Amino acid sequence: MSQSTFDDDDLFGEAAAETRAEVEEHLAAAREELPDPDDVWVTDAENVLGALNGLKSALDVGDAIDHVRSAKKAYVLGARADAFEDADDLESEIADLESLVGDIESAAEEVGSLTGTIPAIRGALQDAVDDDE
Repeated sequence: MSQSTFDDDDLFGEAAAETRAEVEEHLAAAREELPDPDDVWVTDAENVLGALNGLKSALDVGDAIDHVRSAKKAYVLGARADAFEDADDLESEIADLESLVGDIESAAEEVGSLTGTIPAIRGALQDAVDDDE
């Protein structure tokens, strides 16, 4: 049976490795939650409103935001404790995912706005055509 070690350096090294693993796990989970690229690009809708509704659904990021936030919290904790020997890759991945999730959320908001606007424009155009007759 091996003897447990309670050396501060050993424990700090273990904690640093666990923190890095936690960041990596949250980043992987965030990537899993991202929309499928084909779902965002391909549609079988018969009209613009159907396409917009499909796109709005496809742009759902699920729990990706929470995972990116958790990854960033664990990263900040580890970075401030100077626990990582080389964390540039983690910092870069977090920034990239944070930006991507933000872009997807912005696009979903714009699509949501169009989903409300396009039917109103269609109705106004129909009214304009009916007034001419």
